[in-house]
Amino acid sequence: MSQSTGHYGFYPGCSMGATARSYLQSTEAICKALGLTLKEVDDWNCCGASEYISMNSVAAYSLIARNLSLAAQEGHTDLVAPCNMCFLNLHKVDGYMEKYPKINQQVGRALAAGGLSYKAGSVHVRHLLDIVVEDVGIDAVTAKITRPLKGLRVAPYYGCLLTRPDSRYSPEYPTHLDDLLEALGATVVEFPLKTQCCGGHMTQIKEATAYDMIRRILQNAAEDQADAIVTICPMCQLNLDAFQPQVNGMFKTKFHLPVLYFTQMMGVAFGLSNKELGIGSEITSSKTAFRKIGQEEPEEQKSLKRDKNALPMPRL
Repeated sequence: MSQSTGHYGFYPGCSMGATARSYLQSTEAICKALGLTLKEVDDWNCCGASEYISMNSVAAYSLIARNLSLAAQEGHTDLVAPCNMCFLNLHKVDGYMEKYPKINQQVGRALAAGGLSYKAGSVHVRHLLDIVVEDVGIDAVTAKITRPLKGLRVAPYYGCLLTRPDSRYSPEYPTHLDDLLEALGATVVEFPLKTQCCGGHMTQIKEATAYDMIRRILQNAAEDQADAIVTICPMCQLNLDAFQPQVNGMFKTKFHLPVLYFTQMMGVAFGLSNKELGIGSEITSSKTAFRKIGQEEPEEQKSLKRDKNALPMPRL
């Protein structure tokens, strides 16, 4: 592990206390199983999501940098953000302060007004998926498995925020989540739209556009006979799960794809209870999908397995 004790600073973000409560529950559960300690940053504030930055960038950067300052003040060199938007904002502002002197000065003045300061680069912002795959490692995760996810076909959905060009992930074909799910015993289906945008807050702006964006992702997963979509982002989970009825109504489709967090899939493979993992709180029930664990995969589904040597083009 990058930190030998397995201790990390933790920035939960706003969603994990509300709509993504199951993400927080399952994160706490799998961290306990893996011996990871996430220390929540005291007095953290909202990262501003996407809207605030479009209204007042300096104020937004200052708001975000306050969290970095607090994390550094507490001695955290690695700060874990499970939410893709939170990760992007924290990571971006740290990089902008290091790269652009004017932004660094403006944000520095704002922080100083509140009795704070931040030296760019002193906190390494990381996504929880990165901690699990890179620091804990696939072998250590595999060692905790008591109930392999054999028989379950899953579509790994990264969303568009974690895979922006300045992050460590490929913007076109990331593989960390694929590798993790395969290690848990699941069959990872071909999923060309794994980094396609889910629409974010577009559901509150233009429903027809948002529902079509969601439809494409659901259709892609359904075409490859996925039993569930597995994601790493609260906003993606909410959009793909909560708006399936509206999508079905608008496009006369019959999607019934549960959308779960990767931490929940890990917990199931570790033998943890549904209650511990928040399973059952999703709007599109996962009961049918989880019944397939341990079942032999039909031959017609085996033939649909992802070709690892090919990078398929997205099907829209």
